[in-house]
Amino acid sequence: MALAIVFPGQGAQYPGMGFDFYSSNEKAKSIFDKAEQFFGGGLLDVMFKGTEEDLKKTDYTQPAIFTMSVAIYEAMKDNLEKPLYFAGHSLGEYSALYAAGAFDLQTGINLVKLRGNLMQQASEKTKSGMAAVLGLDINKVEELCEKVKNIGYISIANYNCPGQIVISGEISAIDAAEAIAKELGAKRYIKLSVAGAFHSALMQPASDIFKSKINDFEIRDIEIPVIANWTAKEIKTSMEIKEAMINQITAPVKWIDSIEYLRSKSVDKFIEIGPGAVLSGLIKKIDKSVKIYNIDKLSDVDKLQK
Repeated sequence: MALAIVFPGQGAQYPGMGFDFYSSNEKAKSIFDKAEQFFGGGLLDVMFKGTEEDLKKTDYTQPAIFTMSVAIYEAMKDNLEKPLYFAGHSLGEYSALYAAGAFDLQTGINLVKLRGNLMQQASEKTKSGMAAVLGLDINKVEELCEKVKNIGYISIANYNCPGQIVISGEISAIDAAEAIAKELGAKRYIKLSVAGAFHSALMQPASDIFKSKINDFEIRDIEIPVIANWTAKEIKTSMEIKEAMINQITAPVKWIDSIEYLRSKSVDKFIEIGPGAVLSGLIKKIDKSVKIYNIDKLSDVDKLQK
């Protein structure tokens, strides 16, 4: 059996996330404490004691999810078999790149902090948001975007799994799309609680500034490949990694294609590391035949060992 380790992105966060690892595992605690120092203070308070609203602020959400994912990975990695690949959904790609050795913890925190700040700033330029469309195939969601585009900018942001596609755009278009989605046969239309239209052209200002700063960071080549969201292909060189990080801000997340690519490379076991179990659910919907485990709490470690 070939293993891929995957990491969740924004939306997986919850109040108190990571506290049981922090309070019970020395390796994890060391990562949490270092991340707090690199962040500049206040991160662990938001993670362990903050409300859902506190955690929704993009400039906290992204470092929080990255920190928890990395802390659990470091606590567990000596007990896990060597993966054939790493992958992450949106922000989770940074956790995957860290695990693969593309950068150290301080660089990772600084990268996700920069990414979060820039995306927050871009979100404030235009009233925008995202919505999950459930029960429509890709062609129908493309038709939905086509029907709404005269009202405002809209595009597909995440190809999550069959029957779950996320769209991103101006609030006027996101609001108007709800009724049309129902007309087209959508089972549900869920407006997401996010700061803006991530993975869309409305994030171009963030991508441009990120591109101008990326060479300030030390990014290394990696041996175990990461599957890039924006292409659903392997990346290994520092140049490919930088290109992926820049383009990922505006490009849709090709999660279905990424999992199908991993299956084509004989991956039949996945371990999701980080808050929640969102990716485990998505992967099961893409391919029911694979084995999936997730590590979010200490109790999950016992399940995995069994």
